[in-house]
Amino acid sequence: MIMRSGQQLLLPANPVFIWGSLLVALLLNFVMSTALGRAAWTPDLVALVLVFWSVHQPRRVGIGAAFFFGVCMDVQQAALLGQHALSYTAMCFGAIAMNRRLLWFSVPSQALQVLPLFAAAHALQLAVRLISGGLFPGLSVLAAPGLEALLWPVVSIILLAPQRRAPDPDANRPL
Repeated sequence: MIMRSGQQLLLPANPVFIWGSLLVALLLNFVMSTALGRAAWTPDLVALVLVFWSVHQPRRVGIGAAFFFGVCMDVQQAALLGQHALSYTAMCFGAIAMNRRLLWFSVPSQALQVLPLFAAAHALQLAVRLISGGLFPGLSVLAAPGLEALLWPVVSIILLAPQRRAPDPDANRPL
């Protein structure tokens, strides 16, 4: 793949770090849902990290991982089984479909482009909840995709930090 000018060459991602970050996001979601009572406006960190790794490492994190973590979220929140799994798999499919194009943009531009993915995932969850007879959580549900898009640059910095190369190339290390 041709890199744009000024883009830093990254080391390969460590699979242990990838899956560890997904598990940490899952645990943070568990803690937030316990502490806040799963308010409708809280960002879904598992969805955020899944989309990030689906964009940056689509061969390692894909639709199967999204389904697994979605079922875990369904069980933890006592939601309709498959509600999160369906939205996570659709969201990761969209992220994988646009990963080559998305990586050409700067991180703030990426945040604007993943916002519709997050909005569609939350809309899908809401539709499944309403079709199954659940209650509408209120207009605060519109804040969650925006907060996830705002967290995209922070997550990008944190999750790409272990892959950054040394910034001082010399004659023996041109990269």
